[in-house]
Amino acid sequence: MIHDLCQPVMVCFQLDYCSVIMHQSMSGIYVVIAELPKAMDIQIGKRRKDHFETGFYGYVGSALSGLEKRLARHLGNRKRLHWHIDYLLNVATVRAVVYAETSQKKECLIAHALSGKLAAKSNFGCSDCKCPSHLFFCQNLEDLNEAMLDSFKLLDLNPSKVAGSADFTVCRRQ
Repeated sequence: MIHDLCQPVMVCFQLDYCSVIMHQSMSGIYVVIAELPKAMDIQIGKRRKDHFETGFYGYVGSALSGLEKRLARHLGNRKRLHWHIDYLLNVATVRAVVYAETSQKKECLIAHALSGKLAAKSNFGCSDCKCPSHLFFCQNLEDLNEAMLDSFKLLDLNPSKVAGSADFTVCRRQ
């Protein structure tokens, strides 16, 4: 499913094969919304094991060049585990991705806005900045969606949402 405001296909993501057809590279920020069906301890890299509760997680990221490739990587099943989020997505189910095109680095501003509304997973996904976290937890999907959309709007970003289905399309706004 694609957001109503999207125009014809620009980029196609195929989860099973993680193939990407690019017509023009996009820049932007995104939130991957994932569901963890049961509480579990997850090894994050070689040095750390964290406990994750049952519920929904929102991971804030950015790609100032190649947003399509970054999202395809996060959504693909076959990848080398590298970033913190890779380890979580290895066991969680992506429910949606919300993104906004921007050439400005607003990833940390989104994370800061979410930190006032949702529980943060300390030191997750933020090794390249001074934020306390880029991963946020909520037991209720609707509350997570609302907080995330509010954070985009607070920064005057116009978010688009794609469902985490087997096939979906991300497209550029006119």
